Amino acid sequence: MRTKENLFSRAALGFVVAATGVGAGDLLTASLAGSSVGLIILWAAWAGALLKFILNEGIARWQMATNRSILEGWLLHLPSFFPWLFFLYFLFWSFYVGGALINACGVAGVGFISFGSPGLARIIWGCLHSLAGLILVWRGGFELFQRLMTYLTGAMVLTVFLSVILIKPDWLLILKRIFWPAFPKGGSSWLLAVMGGVGGTVTIICYSYWIREKMRQGGEGLKECRFDLGVGYALTAFFGLAMIIIGSRITVRGRGDEVAWQLAESLEQVLGPAGKALFLAGFWSAVFSSLLGVWQGVPYIFADFLRICRRSRLIKHLRQEKMKEKWKSGQIETEEKNSPEEQGISLTKEDLTRSLPYRIYLLALSFLPLVSLLFTVQKIQLIYALLGAFFMPFLAITLLILNNRRDLVPPDFRNGWLTNLFLVINLLFFSYAGWREIRPLLVSLF
Repeated sequence: MRTKENLFSRAALGFVVAATGVGAGDLLTASLAGSSVGLIILWAAWAGALLKFILNEGIARWQMATNRSILEGWLLHLPSFFPWLFFLYFLFWSFYVGGALINACGVAGVGFISFGSPGLARIIWGCLHSLAGLILVWRGGFELFQRLMTYLTGAMVLTVFLSVILIKPDWLLILKRIFWPAFPKGGSSWLLAVMGGVGGTVTIICYSYWIREKMRQGGEGLKECRFDLGVGYALTAFFGLAMIIIGSRITVRGRGDEVAWQLAESLEQVLGPAGKALFLAGFWSAVFSSLLGVWQGVPYIFADFLRICRRSRLIKHLRQEKMKEKWKSGQIETEEKNSPEEQGISLTKEDLTRSLPYRIYLLALSFLPLVSLLFTVQKIQLIYALLGAFFMPFLAITLLILNNRRDLVPPDFRNGWLTNLFLVINLLFFSYAGWREIRPLLVSLF
């Protein structure tokens, strides 16, 4: 019994990773892809999850090696425009990811109870879900958050798995399409959408703060990180695979809230009322757990960025004072090394969840995106997808730079040739996928 409890506890953070990364957009994109081109792109679900695993493992490896978050790495070791460019991007991204999740939760709520017009019901449900997320994060600690995310992920797994079993797919064909990659004729856009959509974007950084809550460090910490990341991205691949299989058995057209309702109604025709209820329960678990993960994790990034900015200025001041003393004493050593005092400044542990910047950003994330409920779901999801396309190449580049630095990362933690190869693939793939997303918008504008 003890072993089972420990194993479940170890896997819990993997459930958090999966629940945060798998949202409404991922589920609906995968189901639309399955409906449009069938099972031929099943392999894209696990391939996309693998690419995201490589990125998140790189973040964890940097932190285990240096005891610094990836944000600290950007601010202390990259040109100053890198982190500030990210910060400006992060502010816009936060608004639109908040809007996308609030709208998705509104759609999920309408699926259960629709009072008045669907548009009004979506607004009411969206507001209620945002407020619920705010209260749970504000009042609850990390343990409560992890427990809730585990339960919601369990509900997602159960409902999606039962839906796949009940539609009785061709299992031999599924195994073939999973392990034998093929490319759909005229369906490359769906391939890119599935591979790029699974596993989240900026929310990957939130993992840095969750493993800090677990107080992980060094080689043992990295083993734990690889375990729960393996669990998290295996579940992410499972959800993508399952939704493609479900989509391949039904006909779905449209976007946004229409797709969610069409999926529920189509499953009702195949499986009866139980099929509709199963999908709606799984869809709600997916979107609310994603909202909860963003509400809890994203304010960490804002609070940590401000913290590091303050301390990096203090580090620079200490270095200047140190240099002045050396010049006065006749020592002309110009090599910059972190003194124990500087390391203490950089690595001091704070409960960021109780800091003023964290609370302010949590409030802003909960209320400012509510205005997006006045827009269409399709428009918010489109802008969110476009913004997400910028981040993955940026992250791949920075991991190629930082995790190959001999002066920063010990040999056992540096990138190997295979990791570098996968990071280059990440860089090229997400750059191309992002261009495919952005190009139609640029053409329409100019």
